[in-house]
Amino acid sequence: MNIQIITAGKGFETQKAIRYFKERRISVQLVELSKKRPLSQGELDSVVRAIGMEQLIDQGSKAYKNLNIDYYGVTSEQTKKLIMQNTDLMKMPLVRNGRKATAGYCPEIWSSWE
Repeated sequence: MNIQIITAGKGFETQKAIRYFKERRISVQLVELSKKRPLSQGELDSVVRAIGMEQLIDQGSKAYKNLNIDYYGVTSEQTKKLIMQNTDLMKMPLVRNGRKATAGYCPEIWSSWE
């Protein structure tokens, strides 16, 4: 397994994900997103293909509410641009294993990868 954990900070869900894989002695590659190193278009497209835009977006986040995405009804391409500019719109952490991916803490899915 080639596990990659993409995160915008070491929040509680990210720490739980790292602990999950460490407890199973699975090595992970941790990728910290920042303004200097944002999520690339290719990485975003790969994650969206794996899980879909609805699973990726954190509709409870402050960024989602501040941008009024529901009100304006933006398209998926516009949403991708917004995500690349503002990582707070995504559920974190993003966990990738090849072409498979999850958003948030999903041990039930990760266990099927083993």
